[in-house]
Amino acid sequence: MAGARPTISTHVLDLASGEPARGVGVALFRLADDGSPELVAELTTDTDGRIADLLDGTALASGDYQLAFDVGGYVDDPDAFFQSAALALRITDADRSYHVPLLLSPFGMSTYRGS
Repeated sequence: MAGARPTISTHVLDLASGEPARGVGVALFRLADDGSPELVAELTTDTDGRIADLLDGTALASGDYQLAFDVGGYVDDPDAFFQSAALALRITDADRSYHVPLLLSPFGMSTYRGS
């Protein structure tokens, strides 16, 4: 879509159920020059397991970011092995969008840079 504002998005899939992971809390932080995290947004995946704009309307800037997924809150099991997942991202081209999917299962997770 020409002229669209670049953003960071995610899609969380529950591999155990084969369904989108709806209701997963996700926080996006931008890391300051000293490495301290600055909260950009806290959002929740929709019914399709997606968040289309993790920047929540702010402009994408080059730099280091961290995505934090509240996996324990999603599975609603205090004894679940994985409670959270944090991904460190480096954005070098702020003129394009970035999609970061997360695939969940009870004892494993996987991610990749999507398109």
